[in-house]
Amino acid sequence: MATTHPPLTTSTGREGPARTGRTKRPRRERQGPAYVFLSPWIIGVVALTLVPMAVSLYLSFTDYDLFDAPHWVGLRNYTDMFLHDPRYWRSVGTTLLYVVVAVPLKLALALAVAVLLKNIRTGQGFYRSAFYAPSLLGASMSIALVWRALYNDGGTVPDVLGHLGIHTGGWVADPDLAWLVVALLTVWQFGAPMVIFLAGLQQIPSDLYEAAALDGAGRWRQFRSVTLPMLSPVLFFNLVLETIQSFQVFTPAFVVSSGKGGPADSTMFYTLYLYDRGFSASHMGYASAMAWILLLAIGAVTLVLFKTSKAWVFYAGEEG
Repeated sequence: MATTHPPLTTSTGREGPARTGRTKRPRRERQGPAYVFLSPWIIGVVALTLVPMAVSLYLSFTDYDLFDAPHWVGLRNYTDMFLHDPRYWRSVGTTLLYVVVAVPLKLALALAVAVLLKNIRTGQGFYRSAFYAPSLLGASMSIALVWRALYNDGGTVPDVLGHLGIHTGGWVADPDLAWLVVALLTVWQFGAPMVIFLAGLQQIPSDLYEAAALDGAGRWRQFRSVTLPMLSPVLFFNLVLETIQSFQVFTPAFVVSSGKGGPADSTMFYTLYLYDRGFSASHMGYASAMAWILLLAIGAVTLVLFKTSKAWVFYAGEEG
């Protein structure tokens, strides 16, 4: 005869499913290993980012020369910066001019090359690597030195232009052209946004181009009506990144001007002037105030870009 077993009951006396013997651990206990693995990152953020930022904010209200103890001066660094320092405003103007010129040129060149590479089937990996290489090398001191030599008096670029009947002389010593040397070096490093553009182009459905072609749209009309709207999120992403990076340009300006921002402060970019005030003049409190103004300015520009993006950035599945 088959034996029957009594039904399993819970502690309340009700019948219920059999327990597997594995109890569910408390949530805090389950999160413990996660915090252990995150601890190096948390320690790094606190020790290398948050604490230095707090110290920098405090120093921006002090007179500190790196040798003596900081002396509290309140808002004096900020008032001197805005009201009594014409070199500060020249550095702001130079940086804004550089951002307005370099960022659009860099993105336009990156997009143009990405469109060309999209239609190349043979050797695309080689061309992609070749065009990306300047982004890896351009930020180095050695490349900046070579770039300075190319545009200096007697360099390759002035000589070639001279043979073409355009006599500019050395760009590095010309106050009207020296900042452009730095801008062109930045434009030359278009590889990173190009790779991002290429990835975005490959995600655009070919059906859209076929439909546009059936409607009689040429290549230029397809680019304006299909490629740019579908690529607008990628374009916005690159625009934000490149704008933030351009406000922080330092190494090319330092090398081209030999660390002095010359000639006539034409390459005195914001970060270079910050370095000059903080380390050359030993006014670290003033430099800290400049750093916080730069942070707020970048945040404001980024906010404006996000606000205006609603008018020209289109996402898949978005109505209107």
